[in-house]
Amino acid sequence: MSFLWTWVGAAFGLTFGHSLGALILGALIGWVVDTMRHQRRRLRAQRQFVAPLFAVLGALAKADGRVSQAEISVAERMMQRFNLDATQRAGAIARFNAGKQAGFQLAPALAELRRICAPQPQLAWAVLDVLAEVAYAEGAASQAGFQLLQQTAHALGFGDMQLLALLMMRGYAMPQGAAGAWQQQGYQQAYQRGSRQAPASRSSGPDPYAVLGVERSSDDASIKRAYRKLISQYHPDRLGDLPEELRRRAERRASEINTAWEAIKGERGIV
Repeated sequence: MSFLWTWVGAAFGLTFGHSLGALILGALIGWVVDTMRHQRRRLRAQRQFVAPLFAVLGALAKADGRVSQAEISVAERMMQRFNLDATQRAGAIARFNAGKQAGFQLAPALAELRRICAPQPQLAWAVLDVLAEVAYAEGAASQAGFQLLQQTAHALGFGDMQLLALLMMRGYAMPQGAAGAWQQQGYQQAYQRGSRQAPASRSSGPDPYAVLGVERSSDDASIKRAYRKLISQYHPDRLGDLPEELRRRAERRASEINTAWEAIKGERGIV
């Protein structure tokens, strides 16, 4: 959040009021203006997400040929978490239903999501996190749903290993058919290594090396560079005016990156 008008108000109060009280009053008025501007920007950012995001959610839900109650519940939960008003909710439902249709054109919706997310990698990760929750609404993704999720990840600029990292962190399993296809590319071994119980030197959870997108054989300098690059992208100070639900997910990603780095530092004795 920018505090431009807070500083302007404080300076105005001090210049023309010549007292601490005038400075505080001016700063308070400026802060109110900054807060209102920030809320308006966040609402605009939220509105632009509704159409493409819920259209892709509908396509994911229908990927296996039917839409389950669990998938509908996740979509409804997302509407609540995004704090959609009645008009926005109606629009989200309409786009979700459009995404379920057999003739739905997925490519334009994915292109729109990528355009919105392009300036901020952490935003794209948060969107992929939301979509994965729908794909795994029933506890496991269908092969068709997983392939659509993979297509979405690629459209948002993520590679297969980054998608794997997300799956491991959320405890999601790959469908049997997809696992067999990925095994030919060498990804299945990485998934099994990253999602199994961690060694005794660490607590249970996803492999921290997979979270940072590095191999366990990487040297300390390479791992440190990977960590610094990721945390610079996902640091909360760089999130900007995101919808609150996407901000929460992006902040969780930053926390996971830091947790992985601390685990690796402890394991290797990095200072």
